Amino acid sequence: MKKTIWPILAATTWISISEFARNQFWLLTEWTEHYSKMGLRFPAEPTNGAVWGIWSLCLAIFIFILSKKYSLFQTALLAWFSGFVFMWLVIGNLAVLPIQILPYAIPLSFLEVLIATWIIKELSGNSATN
Repeated sequence: MKKTIWPILAATTWISISEFARNQFWLLTEWTEHYSKMGLRFPAEPTNGAVWGIWSLCLAIFIFILSKKYSLFQTALLAWFSGFVFMWLVIGNLAVLPIQILPYAIPLSFLEVLIATWIIKELSGNSATN
């Protein structure tokens, strides 16, 4: 359990903090302006934060599963593509993605997943094998 639960919880915490910092501090103006132009208010209530917490937990579990089979970089790339690129395609299709954030969001989100993958590999004791 220690090599499963703790790595997942630590990665979930990292992902949550990274997401919060990126979207509520660094890119909040872009998000709120984009939503305002659509006549909407950017959702930032505690309920939204809780859903993002669940999303962070799901991403951490997915990374944990992938990390058993793939190297650090392979795991990070697969998890990033599945967690972020697919999400951006969907929210872009719904026209709620401010495209101007992508030059910042792409490298920061990949770094987020790479660090989460490293955390999981280190804490689960599987970093030496991959």
